Amino acid sequence: MLWIKAFHIIFMVCWFAGIFYLPRLFVNHAASSEPAVTAQLALMEAKLYRFITPFMWLTLALGVWLASYNWPYYRGAGWFHIKLALVALLVGYHFYCGHCVKVFQAQDNRRGHVYYRVLNELPVLVLFAVVILVVVKP
Repeated sequence: MLWIKAFHIIFMVCWFAGIFYLPRLFVNHAASSEPAVTAQLALMEAKLYRFITPFMWLTLALGVWLASYNWPYYRGAGWFHIKLALVALLVGYHFYCGHCVKVFQAQDNRRGHVYYRVLNELPVLVLFAVVILVVVKP
């Protein structure tokens, strides 16, 4: 079980690294008007999204596996239900970022860099909440 937990944390860290960086690329993309720069950023965004998506799936799969070891406990733990809701929100955020990648690739972005700056902060809040829930178990 400890190996599963270790890889769950490793994959989560890899996923979050990409989730933190991808919207930062969106900020730069939305702020740029240079065609060569926007083309390079669109390429980087697409490659990063493809790279981090398997980490998301591995994080989720190993999380389910870990929960299965003591499902009766987790089923009744309120903190765990909140964590699952936040993870679902994060998965939705991930897929929204994938939508943004497609929008930038199609050169159809209608949002400014400030929007993406705010978007960039959301996973930080989720990370704080999830770590506190898992460690403190309020």
